[in-house]
Amino acid sequence: MHGADNYHSGTMTHQPLPIQRSFGETLRRDLWWVSPLLVLISFSTFLIYGTWSAFQTSDYVFGPYFSPFHAPEIWGPTQHAWFGPRPAWWPEMFFYPALLILPFPGLFRFTCYYYRGAYYKGFWADPAACAVGEPRTTYRGEKPFPNWLQNLHRYSMYVALLFISLLGYDAWLAFFWDNGAGGTQFGIGLGTILMWANVALLASYTLGCHSLRHVIGGFKDRLSGQPIRAACYAGCSRLNQKHGALARWSMFSVAFTDLYIRLCAGGYITDWRLF
Repeated sequence: MHGADNYHSGTMTHQPLPIQRSFGETLRRDLWWVSPLLVLISFSTFLIYGTWSAFQTSDYVFGPYFSPFHAPEIWGPTQHAWFGPRPAWWPEMFFYPALLILPFPGLFRFTCYYYRGAYYKGFWADPAACAVGEPRTTYRGEKPFPNWLQNLHRYSMYVALLFISLLGYDAWLAFFWDNGAGGTQFGIGLGTILMWANVALLASYTLGCHSLRHVIGGFKDRLSGQPIRAACYAGCSRLNQKHGALARWSMFSVAFTDLYIRLCAGGYITDWRLF
């Protein structure tokens, strides 16, 4: 053990610390750089697409489909808007409906324990991988600004749970199509399936959150004698084991669902209707 006191033949000796590696220096022979590179590419693609989508003010609704990037719509041009169209006092050139709500689920993801470990490696090389030289010589931790904002994760979790309910309601509305006579009829299209799959993945990711796991029962010394809490804790723990994979798949599902609805709304593709 480096830096530890070792006993040999009854004599205590001190092992010197190894010379610090320069940035990227390592004795590893595996493809350690593949994982952080994929994180850099996939996360950057999502951020670029998500930012572009957030600044679009049309084509995020098609029939009963509503883009998860824009839900819920507080003010906006569609019938989904909670409080109607843009207020007269709000300049049109600065009005983007998605930007009113995206910071809240965005904060939950940005401060997620999985995402921290992923983008620290992929974007900041902090560290790039285990046993690989870092671009700095000191350890700052998460106390300096803006890293202490990561502590907001436990609070943004409650907002994320609310968003799951709202997106679930939008997915429920995706079953009901305009029948052309002022009413609705039940129907299922590919967009309906994508919206429900997105809700399922987002819910699985959110319900496996480390903070939620603590709220449910992680702060308890014992869960025996509390069967409901114990069952919820066990379910949350099972989802938590796949937290990283669910984080990636739910990120992909949000972007793909938004893209599919946009392509349908823009007339680039035709929605596949089951019935």
